[in-house]
Amino acid sequence: MTKQVSWPNNAAVALSIVVNVEEGSESTMLDGDRGPEPVDELGVAPRKPIRAHGNESNYEYGIREGWPRIQALLERYQVPATFCAAAVALERAPQIARYIAESGDETCSHGYRWQHQFGMNEEQEREFIRKAVASITETTGKRPRGWLSRYLFTDNTRRLLQEEGFDYHMDDYSADEPFWAPVQGSDNPMLVLPYAIDSNDMKFWTSPSLTPEAWLSYACRTLDTLLEEGQTQTRMMSLGLHLRIIGRPGRIGALNEFLQYARSKEGVWFATRAEIADAFAAQVPQSQVREPLRGWEKF
Repeated sequence: MTKQVSWPNNAAVALSIVVNVEEGSESTMLDGDRGPEPVDELGVAPRKPIRAHGNESNYEYGIREGWPRIQALLERYQVPATFCAAAVALERAPQIARYIAESGDETCSHGYRWQHQFGMNEEQEREFIRKAVASITETTGKRPRGWLSRYLFTDNTRRLLQEEGFDYHMDDYSADEPFWAPVQGSDNPMLVLPYAIDSNDMKFWTSPSLTPEAWLSYACRTLDTLLEEGQTQTRMMSLGLHLRIIGRPGRIGALNEFLQYARSKEGVWFATRAEIADAFAAQVPQSQVREPLRGWEKF
């Protein structure tokens, strides 16, 4: 690999802090859904169509207790963040929308609600995207430039995002640097800013034996490796956070220590994903498309 991009101040790594705001937009019978939200810290969400009061309160915790702790750290270390938000979550937590607007941080759309879109037809998905854009623009004063699905998306997603004016897509885990990707049904590529699951705080829920110390060590090791590689390659790091997860009192200290560690390192550029997208697009032409290992021609 060669170094295609020079980050500002000759930084070796672009560090993207992604704060996921999903609380208040998850599945619940209160909003007419067929069942409760299945993603739960204990993994005991009921399969029957009944309210999961305990899990609802877990998500509420993210807004009431988790967010103020995360906000305090962002302000303490003066860290720009990309808020990957489901639109309805910001409607129901206007204090977070105000923070985004006043801080100048960025909102990346995480859907209208925190719902899967892989089962939507093209018309439904386009409406889902448009509703998210309209809502986030209203609550934060600025339209989102990026998109992250709830893990799965459709063959139409990237083309629809292009047609609706999006600049980048996050649904990819194949690289530690941005790239231009071909888009099915379009002559123009899409800028992809890969996300990361391995360093994501969701691991606390999916791997209950994970300790804050282990998560912190992994995040620091990730940064160290990318800093070294960033001397000769284009490197970026994603750190995904959730209000209801890292915002717990026994975990928030690990985030504090990571931000302190990252701030102490030379060669780290803290940036929003929109800033990373702009820096990359200004230096790498769209003609440099990275072809996928497995395409859609077989389907």
